Order: sequence, then C-alpha cells, then structure tokens
Amino acid sequence: MPSHTISVLGLDLAFKADAEHAQVVAARKEIEERYAMLRAQGKHMSREKLLAFLALGLADDYLLTCKKLGQLETKLEKLLHRMEQDDTPGNDIEPQSE
Repeated sequence: MPSHTISVLGLDLAFKADAEHAQVVAARKEIEERYAMLRAQGKHMSREKLLAFLALGLADDYLLTCKKLGQLETKLEKLLHRMEQDDTPGNDIEPQSE
C-alpha cells in the first residue's frame, strides 16, 4: 500500500492508502476549493465550524452519489433481465436496422 505525504489546509498529513498519488492530489484540491468557498461565505465562522460544514457537504455528496449508483445498478439489472428474456430460445425477434 503506497504511502502519501501531503499538506491539506495547512496540515501536514502522512498516511497509507490504495490510491494513486494523482487521486490523492485531486482529493486535496477538491477539499481546498470547497473550504475556500465556505470560508468566503462564512467569514465569521471558526475553522472548526467550516471544517464541520465541509465534512457534511462531502458526506452529503457521497450519499447522493451512492443513491444514484444504486438507481443506475437497478436500471441496468432490469435492462439485463429484459435482454435475457428477449434472447430466450423460441423468441424470434429480428434485429432492428437503423
């Protein structure tokens, strides 16, 4: 497992993860950009509150992404099931020409 050492929001972090360095750098960039936007909107908030809002926003995005992925997987399963039914012996469906 690769080791990574990066600076995120002024904090030096060292950790091991199964992520490529480019992915870690992209994640750091995303966090810093979101933090900068929150900081601009909440100028009088403490760093801790801004970080908590950042974590909540990222968690919300993650949960929405998981929900969308689940919906896509369900659609794909339904399509696959329909394709398998159409491909059963005795079902003489001719291919559509375009």
